[in-house]
Amino acid sequence: MVTIDEQIAEIEEEISSTKYNKATQHHIGKLKAKLARLKVESEARAASKGGGKGYAIRKSGNATVAIVGLPSSGKSTLLNKLTQADSEIGHFDFTPTTVVPGTLKHRGANIQMLDLPGLIAGASKGKGRGREVLAVVRTADMILLLVDVYRPEAYVLIRELNIAGLRLNEREADIVITPRNRGGINVRSTVKLTILDDELVTAMVRAYGLVNADVVLRQDVDEDQLVDYLLGNRRYVMAMAAVNKIDAVPEATWHPIVDDLKTMGFPVVPISADKDTNLELLKNTIFENLDLMRIYMRPRGGETDYEEPLIIRCGATVRDVCDTIHRDIKRKFRFANVWGESAKFPGQSVGLDHILQEGDVITLVQRR
Repeated sequence: MVTIDEQIAEIEEEISSTKYNKATQHHIGKLKAKLARLKVESEARAASKGGGKGYAIRKSGNATVAIVGLPSSGKSTLLNKLTQADSEIGHFDFTPTTVVPGTLKHRGANIQMLDLPGLIAGASKGKGRGREVLAVVRTADMILLLVDVYRPEAYVLIRELNIAGLRLNEREADIVITPRNRGGINVRSTVKLTILDDELVTAMVRAYGLVNADVVLRQDVDEDQLVDYLLGNRRYVMAMAAVNKIDAVPEATWHPIVDDLKTMGFPVVPISADKDTNLELLKNTIFENLDLMRIYMRPRGGETDYEEPLIIRCGATVRDVCDTIHRDIKRKFRFANVWGESAKFPGQSVGLDHILQEGDVITLVQRR
């Protein structure tokens, strides 16, 4: 009897050996949907058997950043420089052997940085405790890819993260699938489909195991985006990159690595963690790519507190400020006065839905 893992291997081999074109698109699409269903079954069986001991990390601060790199890429040195943590530094693979947290204090924010054991090819299948490491990465608000100039194989990291269901700097496709009791598969799109057609969408949904469902596509999606939606366990996370050890090689060596990463869509900072090169730029880039901003509180009739800003997400509203401080504030909320970029004039009176901007000063006025 063919096992699930053997079926998975056979389908993966068939997909990789089949040239993708219009003639093979339907066949490959159905294979990908079937493969997704088999992987769900395989993971469910593995989970029921129990696994090894994972890494227990409690999130803290305004955001969490996972430092992901190959072994010996300088992750521990970088963590120590950014946070004054005490992460073990070794000149051999797989140090540290656990997850080491530290706190980056920058522009009023407390950003939790996680130094993780190095990822290697096959990590998504469990090599080098890869599954435990990737489970921690999935909880992060942002991933910092640390690329070594001597081993610039960023594609290894990206591939392992992708296999593990992490989608870097992507948005979830605008798809809605509603299972029904009868009626077959009904496909409806609100945009013109140029990649998939109704027949292929129907075939893929059936191959995944749904027999009756309404499928609504609100954007022009491809096979992988449809499979990601069907699986439902994908994690869409911000990511940036730092190219480390630039002090050790000529610019002509590290600059093309930076350019390649930028071409792939990553914000990139070239650094030397050991020599402190560009670390302030890296801190600023981390802060900005986390979409954090500073809001300053002014008590009614008092002075603005510029020493301890309130850190919230870009696009946050007065309502979000209230929830951040204490959820009961909304019950007694009357209005807020705002000074800054979001205000039409200094001290403008606004309601809970007013959208704030970086550097705004706000006074909350409550009912007595």
